[in-house]
Amino acid sequence: MSSNVTFRLSQRQPSLAVAVCLLGLTQIIGYGTLYYGFAPLAEDMAQSFGWPVSWIFGAFSLALLASGLIAPLVGRRVDRHGAAQMMTLGSVAAALALAWTALAPNAIVFAIGLTAMQLASTLVFYDAAFAQLVQKGGPSSGRLIVYLTLIAGFASTIFWPLTVALKGAFGWREILMIFAGLNLLICAPTHWWLTYQPDHATAARPPKPVAIDIEGGSLPQELWSRAMLLVTWGFALTGFVLMAILAQMVPLITAMGLGPASVAVAAVFGPSQVIIRFINMTMGSGRHPLHITLVVAVLMLVAPVVLALSAPSVAGAVIFASILGFASGLKSIVNGTLPLALFGRTGYATRLGRMASIRLVLAAIAPFVLAYLMQMLGPSAALLIIAACGLPGLLAFVEVARLQHVASGNRQ
Repeated sequence: MSSNVTFRLSQRQPSLAVAVCLLGLTQIIGYGTLYYGFAPLAEDMAQSFGWPVSWIFGAFSLALLASGLIAPLVGRRVDRHGAAQMMTLGSVAAALALAWTALAPNAIVFAIGLTAMQLASTLVFYDAAFAQLVQKGGPSSGRLIVYLTLIAGFASTIFWPLTVALKGAFGWREILMIFAGLNLLICAPTHWWLTYQPDHATAARPPKPVAIDIEGGSLPQELWSRAMLLVTWGFALTGFVLMAILAQMVPLITAMGLGPASVAVAAVFGPSQVIIRFINMTMGSGRHPLHITLVVAVLMLVAPVVLALSAPSVAGAVIFASILGFASGLKSIVNGTLPLALFGRTGYATRLGRMASIRLVLAAIAPFVLAYLMQMLGPSAALLIIAACGLPGLLAFVEVARLQHVASGNRQ
């Protein structure tokens, strides 16, 4: 009997592994074409329509705001209809939005296309992919989310240089059409194939199980409302710090006096994300995601302070970029694993959608806040103020940890 069960599970496991790898590929394409590929093309886009580059980024920020507003609705649809079906729809919508933007005859139509791109992104980015793994991965969902983020962490590393290389042969309109083709011909069929994946809810637990009730979560339901509010704002405020810096990382480092070294320093960020995810995958197994979340919140505070106090030291800037990369790499993981650990699988995508709404709104305004502070107070003071904005986020997670501790004590 035991050998038969083991055989059946071994037959199921490869399809989970393949699903994670293919989801990782679609995440690389999704983030690369809808997010990371935008900045290298912004100047060319601005010249086409006679707009200042700042207006192009302003339109992009408004598009991010729109995506934040619909995120709760998307989360409910993902829970109701299944993540893979919604991701299939999202890939087709992304392809159409990219093509619309590429063919835009004027700036207004272009701005509508940007908004459509970001609306489609809510259907294909991490939150939807995490939901697919939770819906199909069963008890191993948290571990699968870690694997997925490890693969998808190469999106910026691949698409920043790829987009720049494509600019040598094509205009920005042709590049967006290529991006549309990637979403339509690779991502959409892949997501459709995932709709046929079996439910792995009965799969064996990971070798190093975490003390989490994946069905109901580790928090009692009477604490869910309070914890949900705390986690939502914790992620939103730490995300505010991250997005404020990421949106203008190279200009920020340059303003700190590093000059030509700024690009090389900023390049440390991407590999740092991947390295910390690999370390977490190999050494973080068995830890409650809340512990890692607290580390993320601390690192998010430390990184801008290091740059503000060490500039114009190149070594200090490298440490800053590494710490920020570590924080960003882990944050992508805990965005998916912490809600699963605290609240369980039921209503998972709906919960992520609600969290994403506030997070995306703050992410959209963060670059403008930092730019304004830099103009008024200088880069060092601006960084310290941005770091201070993350402190309430850390305190929110500390309170969640207290609630978790109380709940654990009551169960004993």
